Amino acid sequence: MISIAESGVGILAPVLAGFLMPYIGTTGIIAIDLVTMVIALAFLLMVIVPEPKRKPRDTSSGAFFRELAYGFQYILDRKPLLLLQLVFFMGNLFLTIGFTVMNPMILASTDSNATILGSIQSTGAIGGLVGALLLTIWGGPKKKIHGVLVGWTVTGIGLVVMGVGRALPFWLAAQFLMMFVLPFVNGSNQAIWQSKVAPDVQGRVFSVRRLIAQVTGPISMAVAGPLADKVFEPGLENAESWLGRAFSPIFGTGAGAGMSMMIAISGILVMLVGLGAYQTQQILQVEQLIPDHDKGH
Repeated sequence: MISIAESGVGILAPVLAGFLMPYIGTTGIIAIDLVTMVIALAFLLMVIVPEPKRKPRDTSSGAFFRELAYGFQYILDRKPLLLLQLVFFMGNLFLTIGFTVMNPMILASTDSNATILGSIQSTGAIGGLVGALLLTIWGGPKKKIHGVLVGWTVTGIGLVVMGVGRALPFWLAAQFLMMFVLPFVNGSNQAIWQSKVAPDVQGRVFSVRRLIAQVTGPISMAVAGPLADKVFEPGLENAESWLGRAFSPIFGTGAGAGMSMMIAISGILVMLVGLGAYQTQQILQVEQLIPDHDKGH
């Protein structure tokens, strides 16, 4: 249901932004963004969030750093959960590199055609909405880890198609596919963690879990730009360049070709993360090795 909310707004938002831009400009778009954020915060203030009772075993309450240390120690003490989290660390590391250069690649390859970019983004949002609806109705695989690992593998395939395709039909299909499986990856992973971690410590454990997964963002973005500008784009500038001689038959040459190659490489690496995790029994058996919080300690 969270994915439905996130994807639903992504269907119309790019179209509305493109329609309103000539009339209100970037300043007006940002103003709308700020106003809607204030409205969302107002609704949030109206929500009553129940506070789980702390159990006697919980001695981490108090100082911020003690609670932070508790979250890290909780995950470190449960190796299958730690390994599962490292799957997201590595997956996000490679995925974000591809995602960082995706929009620039599309704009560079289409002479900065914002309509094409908007249509691709809206198609992705539709894919996310369809995937979220299916997950809501079906409930996902009985063994949730398959939803995580198959989802990561399919996401990698989508990135490869996005990089190799070099044409609108392939971009639309790839974006739909990647966003379609995203609710299965996140939903299945969330189900595993919520069943294994007791409610009274979820805040501390989940915040550390998010930190481990998302610390890759700044790293990937910092790496992606220089790689695109200094290595891959110049390398595929023409068929006679050092990369062009080997890879121009696959990715073409000129603006956007180098970033297409980066996206395809990141897709291969994401696929390897998903497939490699299938070779690790502690990840595959995480739901059996770690007892549910209401059945064990």
